[in-house]
Amino acid sequence: MMVNVVVMVVVMVVVVLMVVVMVVVMFIVMVVVMVVVMVVMIVIVLMVVVLVIVVVVVMIVVQVLMEMVVMVLLAGIVVVVVVMVI
Repeated sequence: MMVNVVVMVVVMVVVVLMVVVMVVVMFIVMVVVMVVVMVVMIVIVLMVVVLVIVVVVVMIVVQVLMEMVVMVLLAGIVVVVVVMVI
């Protein structure tokens, strides 16, 4: 009888330990997944912000270049007109 009781207790303890280990592993996996999801979200947000900044900078550069081209064209036209008048 005592041997049976000891075996029962050992089996119970092993089962409880297994359940606890399973729960801890599940919790760790959930935490890791949450952290990975957070990191992915942060990376996506950063990428979007960088893209927006790049687009804005490109727009500004294009506007400045267009203004420079227009100024150069106007200067060229003025020079041509002056030369023709002279």
